[in-house]
Amino acid sequence: MSDLSSTEQTVADLTIVGAGAAGLAAAIVAGETATRSGARNIVVLDGARSIGAKILVSGGGRCNVTHDVVTPTDFFGNRRIIKNVLASFPVEQTIEWFASLGVELKREETGKLFPVSDSAKTVLRALVERCRTLGVSIRTHHRVTGIDRSCGEGFIIRHTQGSIQTPMVVLATGGRSIPKSGSDGSGYELVRRLGHHVTPTVPALVPLVLDDKLFHQSLSGLSQTVELATTVAGKEVDVRTGSLLWTHFGISGPVVMDASRFWTQATQRGESVRVHGNFLPDLNREQARAWLLEQTRDHPRRTLVKTLAQRLPQRFAEALLQHLGCDSQTSMGQLSRNTRDAVVASLTKFNFPIVRDRGWNYAEVTAGGIPLEEIDYRTMESKRVPGLYLIGEVLDCDGRIGGFNFQWAWATGRLAGRASGSALARRTPLKDTQGCGGG
Repeated sequence: MSDLSSTEQTVADLTIVGAGAAGLAAAIVAGETATRSGARNIVVLDGARSIGAKILVSGGGRCNVTHDVVTPTDFFGNRRIIKNVLASFPVEQTIEWFASLGVELKREETGKLFPVSDSAKTVLRALVERCRTLGVSIRTHHRVTGIDRSCGEGFIIRHTQGSIQTPMVVLATGGRSIPKSGSDGSGYELVRRLGHHVTPTVPALVPLVLDDKLFHQSLSGLSQTVELATTVAGKEVDVRTGSLLWTHFGISGPVVMDASRFWTQATQRGESVRVHGNFLPDLNREQARAWLLEQTRDHPRRTLVKTLAQRLPQRFAEALLQHLGCDSQTSMGQLSRNTRDAVVASLTKFNFPIVRDRGWNYAEVTAGGIPLEEIDYRTMESKRVPGLYLIGEVLDCDGRIGGFNFQWAWATGRLAGRASGSALARRTPLKDTQGCGGG
């Protein structure tokens, strides 16, 4: 899909590891910044045979580039640092940047921004074309196996096709989500060897698998609005309302994906965690009980299932009542107090019997990673390893669903690209000193 060169080169002025969203953004901005004072040799290494897998699958193949409103509260991590990173590249500038690449964006009712072409290929093609125009060399099938400090200057990067000496490295290897895309967590070991910490990583924005004894299989494909509350060690840690999708394996949809990180993190820590659902999100338990009593008074001959179907999908109402052992055809006037209380309890605080998350192959992002405190948020340069820049999902920052993680990728990539590109513009090209070896 590109001019991805197989010609090996032992020296590069800047090497970017990972050709995903953050890595390509960094390559473009670094190229634009550095070439103002003369062409520079910028190389992007990627272990996959074809790049941009996550870009291509995001948003159902349309690529949810960003969101119309992005704030630090849309992310988890050190929000003081996140705020500063996001402020460096607001959404308005992101839209303008993509327009300069030939990609016009459109806003949907949810606030998500997509390319007007409705094709993720448009986004990836524009990023790769800009790299080509700038002379950036993207090398696929070059999996990085090690990064060592050079005895001369900078780093020696070991990869499956040889090695490269470089004064600066931008690490954009991604996290552990969708490992077939290339982000299999290998970047964490690379930075550990260089002296960085890595916080525990768990799948985030991931569907959840329910106990087979529940009724979810009969509802597969059905969506409904639900309030989800997650409780860890007896303390409520998250409450959010949104669309839940019933599936053959359990539950998915935006509200589940956003809440999943709390379940996966608590489980990883060995803490007790419960996820409850209120299927009448505009009512609490007492209000739901009052509503059913009102229906009993006003429509005593109407069946229980028809009453619930006024506010809920009928398929769900039937499945829930069967699960509770209630006769769905019971008239409201014949409904016992115990049955009514059981229905109200399940409608407003349903305990989802979650057995596991669906795993890294289905997670859209990684929670955990390199602590943000270990980077300079103004440049994304490591505080521990001068000349090393850390961007994108490899960092301990994850956003909610809706284009927020891409905005993090563009913003961190731009900061690292601008800083490394400026450094390139100030220095003389690196000479090959690999003969001295790494270390």
